[in-house]
Amino acid sequence: MEPRNLTGVLEFHLQGLSEDTALQPFLSGLLLSMYMVALLGNLLIILAVSSDPHLHTPMYFFLSILSLDDICFISTIVPKMLVNMQTHSKSISYAGCLTQVFFFALFGGLDSQLLAVMAYDRLVAICHPLHYPTIMNHHLCGLLILLSLFMGLLDSLTHSVMVSQLTFCKDVEISHFFCDPPQLLKLACDYSSTISIFIYLIGAIFGGVPVSGILYSYVRIVSTTLRVPSTSGKYKAFSTCGSHLSVVCLFYGTGMGEYFSSIISYDTTKVMVATVMYTMVTPMLNPFVYSLRNRDIKRALRKRLRITT
Repeated sequence: MEPRNLTGVLEFHLQGLSEDTALQPFLSGLLLSMYMVALLGNLLIILAVSSDPHLHTPMYFFLSILSLDDICFISTIVPKMLVNMQTHSKSISYAGCLTQVFFFALFGGLDSQLLAVMAYDRLVAICHPLHYPTIMNHHLCGLLILLSLFMGLLDSLTHSVMVSQLTFCKDVEISHFFCDPPQLLKLACDYSSTISIFIYLIGAIFGGVPVSGILYSYVRIVSTTLRVPSTSGKYKAFSTCGSHLSVVCLFYGTGMGEYFSSIISYDTTKVMVATVMYTMVTPMLNPFVYSLRNRDIKRALRKRLRITT
């Protein structure tokens, strides 16, 4: 096949979740339902945190930013999928594909950084409770968010530049439902072991650093909690981390499944299932994890709903 540069490609063709036209209405309704639940759930978290003065603390501030990021993360993929299903089109323009790569890496990377920041917040709250208000001040909280955003932008720009420099052959059909960077790399005519090593290097830097921070934080938390003499004290300390730990396991469990499936597996169905879990199910479930396990959030939501009614 004759190679041609990416800038000469006007559009890509997405395989989609299924090629069965009879399934399209069902899949479209399912995706729309998941999208609306994710939007509503995360918006309720943001509304609860912003409207209740008792929730104006670093932990809930980071949670509201995480909810906003989840809304943006799922919105980079689902709206385009719904439009393609309704119009019976599988195409996405070169600019649209590159934009999707940029924002997917941005919000996915920001999600990872925020989870590490929230783990650090729990470390300070449990290991240094008397100094918590002093350490986690407004200046530091703002700085941590800016640092997380900077790391997300750096990750995003790295992916975007890497994809824009690839050379593609005439066959530009992506075996996925969005412009997933690993799938784009597999389509490149100049794909080599050097590019593969670069992929793992990016993953090790932008994924490994937050994971290392989370692991370090929880090692310190567990070590400190085990030294608490009373059982009730240990339970209280662990209960404050329950929701965050659940979200961490959900995000990184599905994220690693999606990442390694796209690199190793040649079964597109398995890759798509893992990606759906990572990009759609996780943002949809996060609000439920925090609201069901957190009395403060439930109280704020009930109070807000009573006001509106």
